[in-house]
Amino acid sequence: MIARSFMMSMEKKPLARKTIQNINPYIPGKPIWELQEELGLSEVIKLASNENPLGASPRVRDAITASVANIHRYPDAGTWALRQKLAAQLATTPEQLIVTNGGDELITLVAETFLEPGDEMIIVSPSFSEYEFGAHLMGAQVITVPLDNQFRFNPATILGAVTAHTKILCLCSPNNPTGTYLPKSDLQYIMDRLPKHVIVLFDAAYSHYATAADYTNGLEFIREGYPLIVLQTFSKIYGLAGLRIGYGVASEELIRSLLKVKEPFSVNALAQVAACAALEDQEHFQLSLQVNSQGRDQLCHAFEELGLSFIKTMSNFVLVELGSQAKDIYEQLMKQGIIVRYGGTWNLPHHVRISVGTKAENARLIDHLTNLSRPRA
Repeated sequence: MIARSFMMSMEKKPLARKTIQNINPYIPGKPIWELQEELGLSEVIKLASNENPLGASPRVRDAITASVANIHRYPDAGTWALRQKLAAQLATTPEQLIVTNGGDELITLVAETFLEPGDEMIIVSPSFSEYEFGAHLMGAQVITVPLDNQFRFNPATILGAVTAHTKILCLCSPNNPTGTYLPKSDLQYIMDRLPKHVIVLFDAAYSHYATAADYTNGLEFIREGYPLIVLQTFSKIYGLAGLRIGYGVASEELIRSLLKVKEPFSVNALAQVAACAALEDQEHFQLSLQVNSQGRDQLCHAFEELGLSFIKTMSNFVLVELGSQAKDIYEQLMKQGIIVRYGGTWNLPHHVRISVGTKAENARLIDHLTNLSRPRA
């Protein structure tokens, strides 16, 4: 009898947690090497992942080279040097900062720290899918609030979704993939009316590109004592996407809670050195802003000339409506060696998201898009 029970138990397979069934793996933009391999292309332009087309600062490359000899040592688990530099730049204390393996790790840490089964996380839609991942990972429920028909935030609708079970509200501003933002007055309206048990995760990964006079990156609300966790990253304006490094800013109390669930060596040594060097090169930072501003204008002007509808953006990408041909145009661009992001990822099958590239990259995209978007005979 015992032998039979043992044999039956051996036939059973390990089962993942039920909540895992709610998680869809993140699908990144197609990498350059993969498209080159698939189509035999020698040159590919990637305008799909909102990367800095200039790359990282030369100081970053020099700093990494100088640090390679020490990669046999564990990184500084406390990221002390970087937190000091950030604190000086942001007018915070080092204790109000947590450095993470990209912004993605911070999102997961927030979920692991504050969510339990039965809790609710509110997200706007469409937006970055990793918020949902964190909620589902912890067995919490995702409550979706749609943006309006111009992809703008509606504070009253957001507040209307809050219940006694709401634990986290995720706001991305400028929002990915729409490029729209939440004005400071609207964030103030929301923060003043949220119940005290709700924490706001304010994703400001694209904040450096925002030029609107009424934009806020959320840091002033932290200084005023609001329960806000601001997410930032070195992947965008600083060009360090390949090194995976970001950070969060919040009250010391919230940071202490997040640190309890953080892996001790999640941020590698070269990423820490690179981030410190990137902060020191203001010339490269300003040049990156200038290239993005000019490139954004170049793309939007071309879209207007082509009669294409697009969303006014405060970021380094543009959401463009191509109608029922969107997926076909997306695939045709790839055959020409140009990678953009198809909107089906966000349930926007008539759209593509196009990252701002260099002047030459943008011009090549415009030329091909002009040909592909012409009415067919």
